[in-house]
Formats: sequence, structure tokens, C-alpha cells
Amino acid sequence: MDDPILNTHNKEEFPPAHTAEHLLNQTMARMFGCERSKNAHIERKKSKITFIIEHKPSKKEEKEIEQRMNDLIKADLPVNFEFVTRDTLPPNVSPDRLPKDASEAIRLVRIGDYDVCPCIGKHVRSTSQIGRFELLGTNWDELSHGFRIRFKVVQ
Repeated sequence: MDDPILNTHNKEEFPPAHTAEHLLNQTMARMFGCERSKNAHIERKKSKITFIIEHKPSKKEEKEIEQRMNDLIKADLPVNFEFVTRDTLPPNVSPDRLPKDASEAIRLVRIGDYDVCPCIGKHVRSTSQIGRFELLGTNWDELSHGFRIRFKVVQ
């Protein structure tokens, strides 16, 4: 695809935290069978992201989330980009999450063989550039089954 035209982007992400968000989404999907978060606020100093899951994670599961994230970071997975069209999205990438006005060209962000997701934001070149993932705290909402994670990346 030559010179793809993408949607304009109105955010200025902190690439290490934004890339960690991708890893965390995939980690939660693998650990808890949930969808990617629809509620994330990713910043340089502190980020928060909410997942809808079946049960409140135990302290052991919370520690495992943090450990998996730091293992992925240390694995130095490459972060690559690929351009596709809506009708050539890979089977594991849902078009449901694309904005209604998404351009015909879709940029996929691949983190090693671990995650692939449409995204036009800024990312690091490899996971080792993220730094260390620190889970700062969590909250559980029993009514909605919302599990909020607060984290930061330390460089």
C-alpha cells in the first residue's frame, strides 16, 4: 500500500506507556478471556485502564499480571507496523473497534507474535524501551465486573 492516508490523530501519547497498554490488553485477554479495554487513560506519570472480567482477581493474579508484563518488556519484542485495508484485516483483528469514519487504510501495530491491534498512535521500537511496569493499585466494581488497573512505567 503506497502512502496510505490515515485518520488524523488528536493525542500525543507517551510511547512507552502507550505500548505497555497494548501489552496489558493482550495479557488481560489471555489471562481472563476478556475483550480489550474500552476505557483507558494513558499518561506519562500514571495510567488507568478498566477491563470487564468474570471475577475479582486475587492478589496472586495481580502479581502475575505485573510479572507477565515485565517478562514481555524484558523479552525485547519488536514493535512493527503494517498497513492493510478494512477488507484485508487479519482474522484475529475485529473491525468492530474501528471508528465509523476510519480511513480505508488501517495501520496495524504488531508486538512480536504477542499482540496485533489497529492503532495510529506512537509506540516504542521494542518492548525493552518501555522500562519497568509497576502496578500501582486496582479497584473492583462488583456490579459491572469492572477491574481497574492503575500503573506506571518507570524508565
